[in-house]
Amino acid sequence: MSYFITGTDTGVGKTLVSCALLHALAAQGKRVVGFKPVAAGCDEDDHNDDAKRLRAASNVQAAYGQINPYCFSHAIAPHLAARHSGVRIEFSRIITTYKELAGQSDEVIVEGVGGFCVPLNDKQDGADLAQRLNLPVILVVGMRLGCLNHALLTLRVITEYQLECAGWVANVVADGMPALEENIEALRERIAAPLLGIIPYQAQPDASTLASLLNVQLLEKKETDG
Repeated sequence: MSYFITGTDTGVGKTLVSCALLHALAAQGKRVVGFKPVAAGCDEDDHNDDAKRLRAASNVQAAYGQINPYCFSHAIAPHLAARHSGVRIEFSRIITTYKELAGQSDEVIVEGVGGFCVPLNDKQDGADLAQRLNLPVILVVGMRLGCLNHALLTLRVITEYQLECAGWVANVVADGMPALEENIEALRERIAAPLLGIIPYQAQPDASTLASLLNVQLLEKKETDG
């Protein structure tokens, strides 16, 4: 089983959670690989930092171009970054690369870009990509003011696209967030999918040490039940 990781916004910890999931699944003996189909914001080598972190957390070795087939220099909305580069993001290329990675591993952790509905080209967005890949979705909720609205709107789109929300992760991105526990409880009451873990605020979080905070057994239970 593979998963599509989305978030309530950009900068809410999708890469951190994706890497932690890779470490947690690898610790169970799974062959795992991270996949960042689209990234905006690259270094002088045309490599994206998030994609490099996913590659480092994987125990299946794949070429960088497989991990991140579309990488653009400008850290702006991906469809705009692609347009500035004279490129159109094609789902066919992404799906082909995903199938290659899936053939080499037990599980692929696919990290989306930005929020769930961010445009990828003139007609398609991140939700369309998740639907085309037909993967269960794991929602990363950046715990800060406004997260309830963002989480529930994202969940509504996941449902409208007839995708399964396999679970969600509460990632505390705002230090000292007021009523943190009450906000998490409000989401528990409104999200039918299991809470896979709560990641406390850390100035410099490390995915390998945070892996133990994610209850991946809940994912295995859903796989078995399904």
